[in-house]
Amino acid sequence: MSLLRKDPIVGRWIIISTERPKKPEEYSFEEPADDVTPAECPFCGGNEAKTPPEIASFHPETSSPNAKGWWVRVVPSKFPVLHIEGALEREGSGIYDWMNGIGAHELIIESPEHALRLEELSENQVEKVLWSYRDRILDLEHDSRLRYVLVFKNQGWTAGSALNHPHSQLIATPIIPKFVKEKLDGAKAYYDYKERCVFCDIIRQELATPERVVEETRHFLVIAPFAPRFPFETWIYPKKHRCSYVDISKEEIMDFSRTLRHTLLRLGKALKDPPYNYMLYSAPNRVPRSGHWHTLNDDFHWHLEIMPRLTRVAGFEWGSGFYINPTPPEDAARYLREIKL
Repeated sequence: MSLLRKDPIVGRWIIISTERPKKPEEYSFEEPADDVTPAECPFCGGNEAKTPPEIASFHPETSSPNAKGWWVRVVPSKFPVLHIEGALEREGSGIYDWMNGIGAHELIIESPEHALRLEELSENQVEKVLWSYRDRILDLEHDSRLRYVLVFKNQGWTAGSALNHPHSQLIATPIIPKFVKEKLDGAKAYYDYKERCVFCDIIRQELATPERVVEETRHFLVIAPFAPRFPFETWIYPKKHRCSYVDISKEEIMDFSRTLRHTLLRLGKALKDPPYNYMLYSAPNRVPRSGHWHTLNDDFHWHLEIMPRLTRVAGFEWGSGFYINPTPPEDAARYLREIKL
């Protein structure tokens, strides 16, 4: 019989199919061949003139900005969904509200080499990527117009990537996105009731009963969540409570680079290099506000969610808000734990 499971953070119900759970080898996906050569790719080393001027980069002291020799580059999107220039100019007409599309849309180019996946990079290179996330969030939070900065990665065409070169994206918005607000509100409601962080409670319970634990390191815990929307959905939690990713330490970011790379390698080996998305959820811009914000440091806990793209969202999911997952998270965690790195 199928099970209904409730996410303890946002209250979302998930249907877990248990009658015939799917194994890793039963999933399939089709990705088109890469038809962009390194000479044509605007993200490859040596093609810096094909992108807008860089916002930031990690490079040796002997290298120059916007020139070959960098490790990680951050550039504005050529086709931004939001623009940094201008004023919000909020307006309303009856029940309808709108504002100008103010924000930021940046691309983090993770390597000068073409057609690699993040997990194929060295730990040192992944660490530079993770530092670039921190630096960009920290810089954009100085802009009082911006309320939230979401860092995300689309790996593969099915996951939404248009270019087969290792890169992540960052979009800063003048409002808090709905899904993020659901997390913030759920975390605050739990804290108001129990005076504890729901994420810290999840970490304690998963460590006490580790059937959904994929890996534990000194600073991080990798789990298959109790109510996952998608098969092999995997979350990475820092064990130390912090609401914002920008407060991560050097030792933690070194561990995070190993942990993220290992997790993606496990998923790749188990599922034959699937397309995936990941999202880095951090605290919103911590401008003092009434209501929600006074407990933010205590009730929210930054984390990263990885979602392999193995199933399609169809009419029932769109119409109901339910998700159907054909692989119980306990099975998914066991399959991933068994992978030899």
